[in-house]
Amino acid sequence: MDNTTFKTISVFNHKGGVSKTTTTYNIGWKLATKGFKVLLVDGDPQCNLTGLILKDNFEDYYTTGSSKLFNIKDAVRPAFEGTPHPIQAINCYSPSENPNLYLIPGHMDLSEYDPALSLSLNSNNAITTLQNLPGSFFELIRLCSEKYSIDIVLIDMNPGLSAINQTFFISSDAFIIPTNPDPFSLMALNTMQKVLPRWKQWSLNSAPFFETATYPLPQKEQKFIGEIIQRFNLRNNKPAAAYNDKILEIQNFIEEVFVPKLKTFNMVADINKAKSKGYTDSYCLAQIPEFGALLQRSHEHGVPIFALKDSQMGTTGRVKASMIDKQHELDILFENLTNSIIETLK
Repeated sequence: MDNTTFKTISVFNHKGGVSKTTTTYNIGWKLATKGFKVLLVDGDPQCNLTGLILKDNFEDYYTTGSSKLFNIKDAVRPAFEGTPHPIQAINCYSPSENPNLYLIPGHMDLSEYDPALSLSLNSNNAITTLQNLPGSFFELIRLCSEKYSIDIVLIDMNPGLSAINQTFFISSDAFIIPTNPDPFSLMALNTMQKVLPRWKQWSLNSAPFFETATYPLPQKEQKFIGEIIQRFNLRNNKPAAAYNDKILEIQNFIEEVFVPKLKTFNMVADINKAKSKGYTDSYCLAQIPEFGALLQRSHEHGVPIFALKDSQMGTTGRVKASMIDKQHELDILFENLTNSIIETLK
């Protein structure tokens, strides 16, 4: 068991388009407003999470001043290029609207490291020059977490089954799977119930080969906290008929197939505390409908939908009242979701 004080949660689905980045952003922001020091890690070369946090500062961050080196790729460069100086904590970006939130920005060329990392994962440490690669990302996360007294780390993983994703996953205490109600989400869940246990077994079997590495493999437990079902429309305050059947299919697959399979590998978190407090009644942490007009306002003002002020709604009268009601409903969803995570991590 790792002796670090912070908890690391990976947000992962190898299927794209499931609002993985938005989920990471919203959960991280909400946890930070509850007083937790939260570190967001952008592990996706598309850098969408970084864009949400940096907003209009995005381009300047990567092109001017010392900040252009404060990103995930350049920070782990010493391990991948064999430079004589060790990995060091970077100056993490923190939005002025939420000082408890920190970011390790992504990099569009991060996937350049994937071939070397893949070779390292499959060499059983036979090639000594590669022995420091698998533990390098967690070393960066650990150092930044110590620098900013972080309580919870959220890793926004990229879609795919890459070596980099495997490394992020084995560095996690827990993981959340965002989904949306379509047939491809079920296919992705079916793949993950096979792949994720293999990643964990690799970590357990390979740990001895990396004990002497400068950056050893972290010993984590990778516990499934739950899934989030989102990106569907409502009709009469219920999921529209076109989505309802798929929502039920996903929930049933998780409870009847996914969870039992992962339990055989000790990869399922105990959610009884969250259940007892009424934050959730299953491994479905939340069903989150489309944000509607709130999403545009969120992007305009650079804060999550539940952090928008009344004055930022950009409208008046009944339309504004309807948006405020919608915001309140979504805020309750994210309150319960984050409270469930907090109870499960205890």
